[in-house]
Amino acid sequence: MKIGVVTFPGSLDDGDAARAARIAGAQAVRLWHADPDLHGVDAVVLPGGFSYGDALRCGAIARFAPIMETIKKAAADGLPVLGICNGFQILCEAHLLPGALTRNQHLHFRNRDQWLRFDNVASAWTGSFVEGQEILIPVKNGEGCFVADADTLDQLEANGQIVARYINGNPNGSMRDIAAIRNEAGNVVGIMPHPEHAVEALTGPSLDGLGFFASVLQYLVAPASPAPAQEAQVRETVTIPEPLIRPTIPVEPDPALAPPAWPEIPARVPAQADDAEPVEADDEADSDPAAEIDEPAVAAAEQRRDSSEH
Repeated sequence: MKIGVVTFPGSLDDGDAARAARIAGAQAVRLWHADPDLHGVDAVVLPGGFSYGDALRCGAIARFAPIMETIKKAAADGLPVLGICNGFQILCEAHLLPGALTRNQHLHFRNRDQWLRFDNVASAWTGSFVEGQEILIPVKNGEGCFVADADTLDQLEANGQIVARYINGNPNGSMRDIAAIRNEAGNVVGIMPHPEHAVEALTGPSLDGLGFFASVLQYLVAPASPAPAQEAQVRETVTIPEPLIRPTIPVEPDPALAPPAWPEIPARVPAQADDAEPVEADDEADSDPAAEIDEPAVAAAEQRRDSSEH
């Protein structure tokens, strides 16, 4: 299965999303915003970042990218699409999802590990979770406050389109603690926190984010309406892998990268007068603190030094 990850000017987490897709077992395909061709991918991720520098509004310019026209048409035909952070903003600006993402109510950028609780898992990207399940993934945004009019919020509630809510604190003031929503068909999901940053034990607070990418693989290989036995068989074929452990590989040191061998610095010795006779090493003089000093030679050297300074 191929999961495409779109790169816009200013995208930040496209590489992380592609890596998460690969860890889940998919082939990650990098897609360019100016190329309308989806290159045969089975699902698409709109990653986090600051597309077009968040000019006008977050995602307001990216929605007009040539690839977005193709994605809108494909999403209408059932293509699974996941928008993460800035990708969520783009989906709202493109009217693939209702509502909008605005400036955090406290007017500060918020970056922390955030707990979520699933309200509804009936989507292409959340099928491996269960309702009521709590997960921990990072959140990092300055414009992550989800807003909508009261009628839209009530409709989202009634249709089961609220995928997840913030718990143990709302990081941005989103209405009704909304962290993620989906469209009515369930193939388009927008989430403000970052599941792609919680797929490895080494770098994430948990492995909870991997379930989003494993879920879409299950969704893609499953029949449209699988029987319980068929669904169980499908879930056995696509499982969430164990945490990726990087093996320790012995590496021979490269001589070209070795630091230079610094030469030894000789001990500093007092300067001698030009016409002074060299002093030969004398074992007795070295051992006798009261060894005689050539005072006339020293006086001559000091005189020459004073005359050169003036």
